[in-house]
Amino acid sequence: MSLLIRNGEIVTATDRYVADILCDGDTITQIGKNLAAPPGAEIIDASGKFVFPGFIDPHTHIYLPFMGTFAKDDYTSASQAALIGGTTTIIEMICPSRKEEPLEAFELWKGKGVGKSACDFTFHMGVTKFDSSSESQLKEIVKAGLSSFKIFLAYKGAFGIDDTELYHTLKLAKSLGVITTAHCENDTAVLERQRELLAAGKTGPEYHHESRPPMVEAEGTHHLMSFAAMHDAHVYVVHLSCEESLAAAMAARFRGVNVWVETLIQYLLIDKTYAEKPNFEGAKYVMSPPLRDKKNQKVLWDGLASGLISTLATDHAPFDFATQKQMGKDDFTKIPNGIPAIEDRVNLYYTHGVAGEGAAKISLNRFVETASTNAAKLFGLFPRKGTIALGSDADLVIFDPKYRGNLSVKTQRQNIDYNAFEGWPIKGRPSVVTVRGKVAVRDGKFVGDATRGQFLKRDPNHF
Repeated sequence: MSLLIRNGEIVTATDRYVADILCDGDTITQIGKNLAAPPGAEIIDASGKFVFPGFIDPHTHIYLPFMGTFAKDDYTSASQAALIGGTTTIIEMICPSRKEEPLEAFELWKGKGVGKSACDFTFHMGVTKFDSSSESQLKEIVKAGLSSFKIFLAYKGAFGIDDTELYHTLKLAKSLGVITTAHCENDTAVLERQRELLAAGKTGPEYHHESRPPMVEAEGTHHLMSFAAMHDAHVYVVHLSCEESLAAAMAARFRGVNVWVETLIQYLLIDKTYAEKPNFEGAKYVMSPPLRDKKNQKVLWDGLASGLISTLATDHAPFDFATQKQMGKDDFTKIPNGIPAIEDRVNLYYTHGVAGEGAAKISLNRFVETASTNAAKLFGLFPRKGTIALGSDADLVIFDPKYRGNLSVKTQRQNIDYNAFEGWPIKGRPSVVTVRGKVAVRDGKFVGDATRGQFLKRDPNHF
């Protein structure tokens, strides 16, 4: 059955105009004024609403074995939560341990999503070790449809790689045309600071930030840039949180390094005082890199508006407060790192970036570009995803800017016992969300096919 969306204000990264959109099958087949409805077509009147391309979250964790436990979401809950919030494509990080083989991990993570996801999905392949065996397997994984790696310059002894492995991973990535996404911190500095703080009896969640201060993140970013320059490798700094790290990345860009930057919705809106809440409430907000001093928020907003920062993600990593976060009750280094945000990213970004008090921090076009289009371009999905154009997938978000409501654990679809933005008001939300031409969400409720999501194969595009 065809779908005709009438009279909406279409907004892409570059355009803004009122028109109709006709979707046949999975794709957009016509865009124009006063389009005729085919027999039997479903018609949606989008008058007074925006029509955005489906949003893309380029950094999520759905299946995540981490710090002795597992993230609470699965593809059923996470994909539906994403869609309710307007995100129609998610990119998950495959994070094998150093003992796991890459191909085995790829099949494991992929199997968690195939036949279980309501939205489309793909992966960044975690490189947590590098030897001749893993190199050959990584080549096979790229042939199987992944065009990005993920490395950690943190979590020594777990996900982290050493400098020899970093050197050869970036060399391989360049030869394959793969972009390497990277968690940038200096793992030695983190480990030593953790030991010093614990020895001094400083065990609460408020000390998490002190164990990973901005200089530690900036040094990790600079370190990645040096190795990337050796191979002319294309790199992408994930979850950048502070001015110091952004300065390191931009200095490298000025020198000619091919680097792009991602930040998170959390860093734009909440700060390190949240991790200092009493009665261990601060554990809800422990993540790495940590929430920073509030002064960094303007830097990050300005970076998104100006183009220094390309994408806005979540690093969605849900761990229950009542059980899992309590693992670090007497030792902040044992608090599972992560904040849930896959459901709320788009609504919070619109509320505080576009519809906030006074002048908008970002334009509507830039809102779409940073929350959808740039991720599609960087990770080999454009123009199938990330825009509204003939032949593009009919992933569409009909967004009602007049909606008013509040975020709450009581109404969320995310499978976790708290909301990091509990009680926060939002201005606007998706009223209808489609996945490849089929309605998946109406008025904040999932109404679609819980297994419609497809694994997206991608070709390398960073030669």
